[in-house]
Amino acid sequence: MSVIEATHDLDVLEHTAITIVREAFATLRPLAMLWSMGKDSTALLWIVRKAFFGEIPFPLVQLDTGLELDEVYAFRDELARAWDLDLRVEPCPPEDEIDPTLPPATRAAARKTEGLRNYLERERPQGIVVGIRRDEQATRAKERVFSPRSAGGTWDVRSQPPELWGYYATDVAHGAHVRVHPLLQWTEIDVWRYTQREQIPYVDLYLARDGVRYRSLGEKNITRPIASEASTIDAIIAELLATRDPERAGRVMDHESEDSFERLRTAGYM
Repeated sequence: MSVIEATHDLDVLEHTAITIVREAFATLRPLAMLWSMGKDSTALLWIVRKAFFGEIPFPLVQLDTGLELDEVYAFRDELARAWDLDLRVEPCPPEDEIDPTLPPATRAAARKTEGLRNYLERERPQGIVVGIRRDEQATRAKERVFSPRSAGGTWDVRSQPPELWGYYATDVAHGAHVRVHPLLQWTEIDVWRYTQREQIPYVDLYLARDGVRYRSLGEKNITRPIASEASTIDAIIAELLATRDPERAGRVMDHESEDSFERLRTAGYM
């Protein structure tokens, strides 16, 4: 792909994402956005600021297990100050309150599902903006841009509305909400190219040190770095063009059982 083609593709993706964010803000009130401090949700945060001329007109929610990597917390605090973010930190329930039938790492990840459920029950938002992408994981590939959730936050993949000709379903049943996914059509490489072009801040754990780097950021107890020598964004992009390894190769829960991630998402995981 030439530089001109890549720039055009990023412009189209950015314009579409801005349109989706503005549509969500116009039709879903109250609205909030989940921020994990990872590359995707931070790129989305940048897009939201562009959509509203440097402002973010709704709160950001971090689902906090207390087990994020130290560099992630430092990045959160620094960017929250620099961008004057309305950040709400939602503590997640302890692991002993989570479904004991889940495999261990999946059970640990499910703490965020319960943290989100608590936020939903208390604040009753009509919309939650999330920075997931279809190419991350097979279950996420089944998502819609505007994805309805039940009053309990659960997701029924079989009852999703069609999205034709740019029409999105924004009707919300009492007590329910809609997940909004502005980056759904993006790829991992798109996010890195956009981050590089826009000079968006990111956690430096994504860059290789001593032969390893994090390709996906999760909690300390369920995320591992991958072998890599990619110490710049250009090197990361070159690595991604050459690899067949999945983005979530370092996420322990993705290797526990065939349906672990699907069970999480059905229950309300991001």
